[in-house]
Amino acid sequence: MWYECKIKYSRIDEDDRTKTFNQPYLFDAMSFTEAEARVTEEMKQYISTEFRITNIKVANFAEICPNENGDRWFKCKLSCITLDEEKGSERRSNSYILVQANDVKDAYDVLSASLTDTISNFEIPSVTESPILDVFPYFDGEEEAPLNEEIPENYTPLHSEEEIEDEEVEAAIELEEEEEVE
Repeated sequence: MWYECKIKYSRIDEDDRTKTFNQPYLFDAMSFTEAEARVTEEMKQYISTEFRITNIKVANFAEICPNENGDRWFKCKLSCITLDEEKGSERRSNSYILVQANDVKDAYDVLSASLTDTISNFEIPSVTESPILDVFPYFDGEEEAPLNEEIPENYTPLHSEEEIEDEEVEAAIELEEEEEVE
């Protein structure tokens, strides 16, 4: 679940004046408590002064669409169009997707490109710039290591790749047998 978290902090600008900021960030977390803990942990790395969490709320984004080339975040409304055969009418279901891009047109293009494999009909009725400064997805440490990261010399895997494949095949066979019995 995505949580929009506002952080309030002060810093001194070039003219030696103190300027206060209250800026929103997006965090992936399981609960409000975890979101607060993640905000505190992440913001310590970026803000050297004291800061306060002024607001945490559930964000209504169905998906996040990051783009390395983008420098801002845009809130895109996506309308999926389905045909209600019983009533003979179109039905629209709306969702919001946060897209990283450089401008509104770029956000529209990035979202359209990400939806090319979709089989349903859709429209993008609105694209607006979001005040969100950055997005912090959840990583639990079980993700694959980057390709450039070296494996330590003393690393010994618990199972070989062949053993893992054999276990997966056995599990699939057991599942098929259970389905046949039912």
